[in-house]
Amino acid sequence: MSNNNETEISLDPWHSLSQFTSARIALGRTGISLPTRACLDFQLAHALARDAVHIPLDFTRLEQQLNLLGYQTQILQSQAETQSIYLQRPDLGRLLSASAVDGLQNTAPIQADVVVVVADGLSSKAIARHVEPFLSLLLPQLQANGYRIPPVCLVKHGRVAIGDAIAEYYTARLCIILIGERPGLSSPDSMGIYYTYQAKSGISTDADRNCISNIHNNGLSYEQALKKLLFLINKSEKLKFSGVNLKDETTDTELDNQQQANFLLD
Repeated sequence: MSNNNETEISLDPWHSLSQFTSARIALGRTGISLPTRACLDFQLAHALARDAVHIPLDFTRLEQQLNLLGYQTQILQSQAETQSIYLQRPDLGRLLSASAVDGLQNTAPIQADVVVVVADGLSSKAIARHVEPFLSLLLPQLQANGYRIPPVCLVKHGRVAIGDAIAEYYTARLCIILIGERPGLSSPDSMGIYYTYQAKSGISTDADRNCISNIHNNGLSYEQALKKLLFLINKSEKLKFSGVNLKDETTDTELDNQQQANFLLD
């Protein structure tokens, strides 16, 4: 029965191109409808994307993982107290809660060059999967090049701009925020990196930031993302700015051949 149904599926002329992309192309048809398998695959992808947005990130587990790697952490909260508020009020996700501000102010001041902020964003799955392996590459590189780093800040219900206030508190000139990106139907676990030079709360805008996007198993690798970020840090330290005027001039060949030496001397 199923074999007969399979023979009724009309293949799309682009079917051979589907091997090169995870995008939904050349799905074929049965009569005027999509094949059952394509419909079920779509429903599964949609469910995974919804889960990525709504399932809360286990911050305690993430903190334990980073502590086992030898890195200090602190958990902070945005003014969006729940996931529902976070989704409806993006502005509150950009601001630290009163308890988070008090927590920062009650800690001993630390002289820092760069702050590393992790926010759940719109995909808890992305952060749960990718933050630990990426930070295990990034933090040693920063430390080896003499950067002073305060505890990694783990922010519940945080948006990108929440890193500005944290960088300002530590008077750090560099701000790196790792955040779960809005899930797509082929990549529910995509992580993004936003980098800002001289971030200031209420002053920095999206035009002042550089973004490295689509970090996941079928997208940009951890090594590629790291090398792009180190390139941006190097350039911004020389030019004293980040954002739209700071262009990522790396190529795939350069990323493959770039040495892991002191990137500030390049």
